[in-house]
Amino acid sequence: MTFEDLPTTPRAEELLDKAFSRASRTGRAKDGWDAQESMLITAANILSDNLANVSTSWPDFEFEVEPFYYELADAVVDVDELRQALSEVNWASRRIDELRSEYQAKMRKSGVETARKHRKQAFARMADIMDEIEDDLLTVGEARDALKTLPDIRPDEPAIVVAGYPNVGKSSFVNRVTRASNEIASYPFTTKAVQIGHFERDRIRYQIIDTPGLLDRPEEDRNGIERQAVSALTHLADAVVFVLDASGDCGYPLESQLELLAEVEERFDAPVLVVCNKSDRSTDVEADAYMSVTEDENVDAVLDMAVEAVDFEPDLPSRGEN
Repeated sequence: MTFEDLPTTPRAEELLDKAFSRASRTGRAKDGWDAQESMLITAANILSDNLANVSTSWPDFEFEVEPFYYELADAVVDVDELRQALSEVNWASRRIDELRSEYQAKMRKSGVETARKHRKQAFARMADIMDEIEDDLLTVGEARDALKTLPDIRPDEPAIVVAGYPNVGKSSFVNRVTRASNEIASYPFTTKAVQIGHFERDRIRYQIIDTPGLLDRPEEDRNGIERQAVSALTHLADAVVFVLDASGDCGYPLESQLELLAEVEERFDAPVLVVCNKSDRSTDVEADAYMSVTEDENVDAVLDMAVEAVDFEPDLPSRGEN
């Protein structure tokens, strides 16, 4: 997962406390001029190294983040604001390094009392820098906390997205086809939960994704974050299973369901497999397949059709490759 291993982001105040208290202990272990230089180096190194770790632990959004995750991240946090905050943190790390070199050079030309004054002045300037990036560290920390819970969806594995109005049987279908592997998990996203399941065919692992709150109502009913999340899914889907309920038991008229189907077909470049669920109650709609999850009728056949629609060929090395 792109963001789950990001380290905790320290706050400016706690990082300053850590740096100056460690510097104080270092200074007590030495005398005179050496104590002042050691305090300067210790504080500067702690601040600079920790800030560098904050900025470099994040992937480069432009070159290292898959388009799916980029858009999904931007739906949760403002990626441009995050990148600017990381840039400011990186600047602070470099600036504190420069201050350490600047004041080391000044100390070498001074006596103990002047060296102490230089060290105090350096500490004050470091504190000012940390004050400048206090909000940036908060922005990075909040983004880290939000993004680390994004669903573990792997862009290198084939993905089947399940769409359709509520209560048509989408979640039941996902639960049914992933039951054997017991690999289904719920991830909080906006006010709903994205359901991710896995199953295998011919030693290939497939992801199957149920998206309540995203692809179960028309575009005009989605908020901005949800629209962007749908946009992210368009990068990921290798096939879409659109589930209809012709019986009307779901509480939504078939006409509305078909309008949502038309919207999904227009948005996704991936093949859309239209499946009529609850076929034991009604098949009064044109579809690519008919099934009844509750009666366990034709469910595996629908899954096989979805796999065929994905048409995934693993990138296997040729015999001539080492």
